[in-house]
Amino acid sequence: MPDETAAADVSVVVPARDEAENLPILIEEIAAALSGRAFEVIVVDDGSGDGTGEVVRALAGERAWLSCLRHEAACGQSAAVRTGLLAARGRIIATIDGDGENDPAYLPRLVDALEAAGPAIAMAAGQRLKRKASFLKKIASRIANRVRGAILADGTRDSGCGLKAIRREVFLRLPYFDSWHRFLPALVIREGFGVVHLDVLDRQRRFGQSKYGIWDRFWTGLLDLFGVWWLRRRRRRIPQVTEVVGHDGERHL
Repeated sequence: MPDETAAADVSVVVPARDEAENLPILIEEIAAALSGRAFEVIVVDDGSGDGTGEVVRALAGERAWLSCLRHEAACGQSAAVRTGLLAARGRIIATIDGDGENDPAYLPRLVDALEAAGPAIAMAAGQRLKRKASFLKKIASRIANRVRGAILADGTRDSGCGLKAIRREVFLRLPYFDSWHRFLPALVIREGFGVVHLDVLDRQRRFGQSKYGIWDRFWTGLLDLFGVWWLRRRRRRIPQVTEVVGHDGERHL
């Protein structure tokens, strides 16, 4: 990635699969939303077959803040987000779906909400209103979120929203597994940090169709839900670490 991104304050990670038509518009919207900030945009092409990577690389030639990473085969949205996270240099990582259904205008609001909340809060999470998905998908999502909320008690109404802002050092601590992106609020809380929420309006995608089904995601998500519940149960106490600095005192980390 270009050296100009080394001082990035915000890294925007965009997981994308077969979104060659949506990304040129979305990338310009992200740049406009974050105008005046030091930022970078990392698009992760998750094994696309429609030339997504080539489209982004062409755009990156004129935009020092834009880069593209590619999975040779589709590995899933969670893997794409993690690939972008590991390459990111910003102290805050913002995520947004590559299909254009998330409005980039909310990115600075999420970052501002996270910074205003103080160091005890590690995530600002979007929660969608007026979803544009099909009736079946909305019902399935509503049921899944209610079951997840009842079991994990993470205070999040809509954990599947792609719009999030997370402190990088906390994001890197989270245990990884496929579909991990759907449980980020609960995993952040497991590390001893809080989550703030921001209502966001959903948009209709301009081109293409969703790459994710309903029932395959439901059964996998059910197993993951109990896995996350187990992880939280096994974290009984979070260490409060104090660094002893010579004879001059101590500093809390």
